[in-house]
Amino acid sequence: MADPSSYRPKPGQIPDSPGVYKFRDEHRRVIYVGKAKKLRQRVANYFQDLANLHPRTRTMVTTAASVEWTVVSTEVEALQLEYSWIKEFDPRFNVKYRDDKSYPYLAVTLNEEFPRVQVMRGAKKKGVRYFGPYGHAWAIRETVDLMLRVFPVRTCSAGVFKNAARTGRPCLLGYIGKCSAPCVGRVTPEEHRELAEDFCDFMAGRTGTYIRRLEKDMMQAAEEMEYERAARLRDDAEALKRAMEKSAVVLADATDADLIAVAEDELEAALQIFHVRGGRVRGQRGWVTDKVEAVDTSGLVEHALQQLYGEERGDAVPKEVLVPALPEDTEAVSQWLAERRGSQVSLRIPQRGDKKDLMATVQRNAQQALGLHKTKRASDLTTRSRALEEIAEALGLDTAPLRIECYDISHLQGDDVVASMVVFEDGLARKSEYRRFQIKGFEGQDDVRSMHEVIGRRFKRYLQEKERTGEWEEQPPAAGPAPTGPVPAVAEDAEPREDDGRPKRFAYPPQLVVVDGGQPQVAAAKRALDELGIDDIAVCGLAKRLEEVWLPDDDDPVVLPRSSEGLYLLQRVRDEAHRFAITYQRAKRAKRIRTSPLDDVSGLGETRKQALIKHFGSVKKLRQATIDEICEVPGIGRRTAESVAAALASTAPAAPAVNTATGEIIEEDDGGNS
Repeated sequence: MADPSSYRPKPGQIPDSPGVYKFRDEHRRVIYVGKAKKLRQRVANYFQDLANLHPRTRTMVTTAASVEWTVVSTEVEALQLEYSWIKEFDPRFNVKYRDDKSYPYLAVTLNEEFPRVQVMRGAKKKGVRYFGPYGHAWAIRETVDLMLRVFPVRTCSAGVFKNAARTGRPCLLGYIGKCSAPCVGRVTPEEHRELAEDFCDFMAGRTGTYIRRLEKDMMQAAEEMEYERAARLRDDAEALKRAMEKSAVVLADATDADLIAVAEDELEAALQIFHVRGGRVRGQRGWVTDKVEAVDTSGLVEHALQQLYGEERGDAVPKEVLVPALPEDTEAVSQWLAERRGSQVSLRIPQRGDKKDLMATVQRNAQQALGLHKTKRASDLTTRSRALEEIAEALGLDTAPLRIECYDISHLQGDDVVASMVVFEDGLARKSEYRRFQIKGFEGQDDVRSMHEVIGRRFKRYLQEKERTGEWEEQPPAAGPAPTGPVPAVAEDAEPREDDGRPKRFAYPPQLVVVDGGQPQVAAAKRALDELGIDDIAVCGLAKRLEEVWLPDDDDPVVLPRSSEGLYLLQRVRDEAHRFAITYQRAKRAKRIRTSPLDDVSGLGETRKQALIKHFGSVKKLRQATIDEICEVPGIGRRTAESVAAALASTAPAAPAVNTATGEIIEEDDGGNS
């Protein structure tokens, strides 16, 4: 570790002008690049008392062995030089957004004699027009397939093109009119290039001109009674409209803009960019980076702008760039963007209207990307171990809770009350151990009572498994007061099962039970365990409002640091229990709503139900059919047909609906929901 005072520049040695500086380590590798309006003031800040520096800055200056700088004439030049050096030296202490090269682009190779439309990934090439990025390559192919009707540009590879030129026969697209077949001379190179440029203009957002032109030509052809040509032009216009519909209008004023959002915590930041052209979202991409330098949101935005537009020129830099926070030197960054575009660029924070709403959507995407990244990070063994140790320390456990079970209650205004149990072992979800419960002890909405019932049922099953395997035996009463809880009950009609070596349901106890909720839910869970005589399982609750951890019989919650891996793991466990519970509740409610008389027919599966409804058209018509007519449906035997007829006969049809305005009876014509 170097002492920064050993390489500190002498007083007055640093110029008081704009410039860019580099810190190098003992091996002369550049480890950090920065820029400043005034070099003297900025560089001197790195050589103050180490205790006053941000931990990341302190690590950087103690790793460095020298500092050097370059003076420039303007702040815009400093911005450009900083970007160039970061790209050249790849310093370890600079924030760098690693662009995901897997994003596919729609590319038009205008640098070739016969431009080609294709899907391209990786670094951008000179002379190629790019549109996107897209989320999936198939989305590009769908768009291109629609547009080739109007702009029949070449899409084949160089080998296919040369082979067609040699044989004098175009490929299939040439025969069906989706390629102008320049390979066999149907169009000249100039005409084909014009088609490619029109294709690019349409993709760049200038859509109205082409659609209006097609519609005008269509009307003219119809007036001249060239109906086949008019029909073809009509289909071409519809194809372009469908291509446009694939990207919905998000900004009504046909804006060209890039929207940038940042989601961050103490250690990492996720960036999301929406590319809007002609008012439509034409592409989306995102990056995640470690915050290896002391940087705030405005600094993250500035780094993002450099890396987004450092290699771009012309229309690739949009008229508007909307950001969550302005860079420190907004004027210099705006001027730099304008120079790259060749005209004025508006760099601002959206305050109201559609742009603010769209920015909120981009922000949600950034938050989701950061959450997904953290989920992947959670698979790291070291991180999981640290999380379990932090939980054990915070809750006063003797050992790390290697098995955690979490419970959540879900209902819709008191109906379809269900509960979920999710299991995490060694910090990872064990989905095969997940369980679902229906609340049976009472009706209505009472989360505390529901939690008590679920915990009681789960651990009663656990005690049954222990007795069945001989792991648990009733102990003789010891001296002292008798236990207050009831003796664990075992179902007398439970038949012993052979041990096949596989774990049985509810056979393993957790070291920690987590409930979704605060003090009341925790108390209910603890009371259920006490009633069963179980005292070796820890219980806690995680309240959503302030992410507080509640323990039984404690008036004050345990507050874990926001950056704690332990809190992060508890949140993941709680959120997974909530997801599992609400998914089950929704499915249960949907099933209740979709009930049909055919559900009561024993042995009639979903496939044969659908076959019956498809054959007759509705339950009403099926109810009117004879047994012989039902037997005509493939897969339906006579016994099943009799069961179907009996089930429908025993189910009285609903009273007919009446139009109260006219008095007319509305005929029933359902698809299985009678």
